[in-house]
Amino acid sequence: MTLRYLDEQISEALLEIGAVSLRPRQPFTWTSGMKSPIYCDNRITISHPSVRDLIALGFAEMIRERYPDAEVLAGIATGGIPHAAFVAQKLNLPMIYVRDKAKGHGKENVIEGVVKPGQKVVMIEDLISTGGSSVKAALAVRDSGADVQGVIAIFSYQLEKAAQNFGQANIEYDSLSNYTALVDVALKLGKIPQEDVELLKSWRTNPDGYGI
Repeated sequence: MTLRYLDEQISEALLEIGAVSLRPRQPFTWTSGMKSPIYCDNRITISHPSVRDLIALGFAEMIRERYPDAEVLAGIATGGIPHAAFVAQKLNLPMIYVRDKAKGHGKENVIEGVVKPGQKVVMIEDLISTGGSSVKAALAVRDSGADVQGVIAIFSYQLEKAAQNFGQANIEYDSLSNYTALVDVALKLGKIPQEDVELLKSWRTNPDGYGI
């Protein structure tokens, strides 16, 4: 398996199982209040064995190609945890996971599992939007003394804010599929008309002004 064309395969799979929905003329409203033509819930993928296996194979190949020295995989809570487990099993690597905040009892851990100072860690996420939660998790692992190699996700909205957040933290990131590929595949599959393509593309360049 190679990474070439995988973005299209995964985009098609996400559309077919309803993990991703496009609604350019009736935008969704995010918790932040932002209007968006896309809604993504990659947690649905764990209920579809063939899709989750395609994702795991893609992650495994990406890690072999780009992070061959990886020693530990880290799932970012909550969506990245099951996928990190699937990939860790395929690659026979140790796994940890990172909470969004410290546990309120016991040792009050943010990181669960064993990671040693200096170990090379690849972080696994289900979705990158602005990158804030992913960067926070990666910095927690970095603060533990480990060497964060990068963050990889199933899907990315390709927002400029994410590039800024990862860049400021000096953390590499990538995704198996992305917004551009999804729009292209949705058009090919007849899930959106040609006249909606430019409207969908405009969201990436001006997300704050979409739907106004």
